[in-house]
Amino acid sequence: MENWQLRVPDDSQYWVEMVKCRYACPVNTDACGYVTAIAEGRYEDAYRIARATNPFASICGRVCGAPCEAACRRGSLDEPIAIRALKRFVNERHGPETGDYAAYRDGCNHAMLPQNRGDYERVAVVGGGVSGLTVAHDLVQLGYKVTVFEANPEPGGMLTVGVPVFRLPRDLVRHEIQAILSMGVELKCNLRLGRDFSIASLRKEGYRAVFLGIGLPKGRKLPIPGAEADGVYDGMEFLRSFNEGKPLPLGRRIVVIGGGNVAYDVARSAVRPAEMLAEMGRDEQIAYDVARSALRTSGDKEVHVVCLEARDEMPADKIEIHEGEEEGIRLHNRRGPRAVLLDEQGRPRALRTVKCTSVFNAEGRFAPQFDEGQVEDIEIDTVMFAIGQTADLSFLSPEDGVESDRGLIKVNRETYQTTAPDVFACGDIAHGPRLFIDAIASAHTAARSMHDYLRGTRTDVVLRKRWLPGVYTMAEGWHGMPRENPPALEPEKRASSIENTEICFDEMTARRQGARCLRCNINTVFDTEKCIACNGCVDVCPEDLIKLVGLSKLPDDQAWLRLAQAGVDIAEQEYVQMPPAAKDELGGVMLKDEETCIRCAMCATRCPTHAITMKKFDFATECVTVPSPNPKILYQLR
Repeated sequence: MENWQLRVPDDSQYWVEMVKCRYACPVNTDACGYVTAIAEGRYEDAYRIARATNPFASICGRVCGAPCEAACRRGSLDEPIAIRALKRFVNERHGPETGDYAAYRDGCNHAMLPQNRGDYERVAVVGGGVSGLTVAHDLVQLGYKVTVFEANPEPGGMLTVGVPVFRLPRDLVRHEIQAILSMGVELKCNLRLGRDFSIASLRKEGYRAVFLGIGLPKGRKLPIPGAEADGVYDGMEFLRSFNEGKPLPLGRRIVVIGGGNVAYDVARSAVRPAEMLAEMGRDEQIAYDVARSALRTSGDKEVHVVCLEARDEMPADKIEIHEGEEEGIRLHNRRGPRAVLLDEQGRPRALRTVKCTSVFNAEGRFAPQFDEGQVEDIEIDTVMFAIGQTADLSFLSPEDGVESDRGLIKVNRETYQTTAPDVFACGDIAHGPRLFIDAIASAHTAARSMHDYLRGTRTDVVLRKRWLPGVYTMAEGWHGMPRENPPALEPEKRASSIENTEICFDEMTARRQGARCLRCNINTVFDTEKCIACNGCVDVCPEDLIKLVGLSKLPDDQAWLRLAQAGVDIAEQEYVQMPPAAKDELGGVMLKDEETCIRCAMCATRCPTHAITMKKFDFATECVTVPSPNPKILYQLR
């Protein structure tokens, strides 16, 4: 039998980590809280919880990468809670997409903003994407006069130019952005940094601090023969044109190179007939009729995806791959592009690939290996690369004082302050491509840092906690309820329209899916002083996750440490050399495997001495600001 690994609960951190969904969320959204509220029919409460630390809760309900679901404890039992889809369910009822922004404004968790507020200076935010608008959202509520400068005709950044319209409705994006603007943020569009203004000009105009949230707008191509030919595009260029309703000219046989979600966004957009984009904004039935006609005339269109990874290694979400297959996308795993073969007119005729034998080395680093003898030519007439994104830093001048590092803006990762003290940057431009929710989290930090810089203060995020009685009721059969994914449009309709592919849960399904939550903020708390080692809890546990074991089952260093803490006078080396039976005579430990605890409370009910109780660990974070300089912030311009 393998040794058990021991972790003794501390005062706070252990219990914080027990709520795995919340701990995994970069903005610490209490997913357990709003999922439970949905299960109980408390939808307004659920919205307030989902909105609290997330200015883009509605958008995250549609397109978040959902690290909370990846961490969900229910996934250790069967499948994770459908957290993202449940967020969409409650936002559709109370979020800004309803047209009423009052609940959005009231729902902000003001405890996570610095408490010293006033009538403050002008601040410039360059870039109207997720990170820039989050900074604006935070600073305007502190009393700063915030102006957002956006290069495109409308704000949104990757939300509008990078995410296909069939995944993220543009009306929803506009409503959530308008909710932020309704707080008093000024927006100026069609103004590009480096063309229409500069960091120096912003300083001259009286902006006391500048935030750069310009993202990674450019795609990358592989340096292979034929990559610069006509008919070869980078995926970001294609998505931008597609989402503007002006798609690039494509052939009938299209290949997308890449294995991530962006590659599937490109491929699934390419499947859809270009003719239907001209119908955006027209009557729904007319647009759908045009789209169906366009689909019939393009029935011989082929869309291929070529990637290095095996299917189980692909970074794309499983649902993206599955729905792509339903829409006719052909996936070629374990293939490495070697050249775009051209016809006599200099246009693509085939993509030459070789077999990729492995993608990562023994240390898990990206180091693909190929078998050059296994060649496959895929006949195509259009190629699109979706293998990554790059920055455009051409706007930087030496006098700005902002340095770059490997193609990104150089920042202090703890504060997101650049090498110029009055300039801050975060999101993809500072740490490379990540999830939208990561950009939101970094923007909250940047906003606090900008506030500290301008006010000469230090703002810390602290934990407030308390134990409450574990009063709760699980739904009948909760431990056996299967996960249900949100329904989707039929494949034919998806491929022939720009309607949102995913359909919102109905109320009954949402409540049933919410009831699957294992209530990880409810904990079994052991009082060793009362335990009589009767093994009653061990016998009754339906998941067989409680064990009473001898010390020999623990790593020697951990077992000896527990003995020393209990006052047993024995040298560590002496203990290590003892046989297992002798170690077990010295004592034992009660162990609980937290991974699959279903919070049934049978152990607490069975315990004859009440050594086990069910308690709720109630906790929250808040900002505390003190009137002294933040030692991590640079306060003087060079």
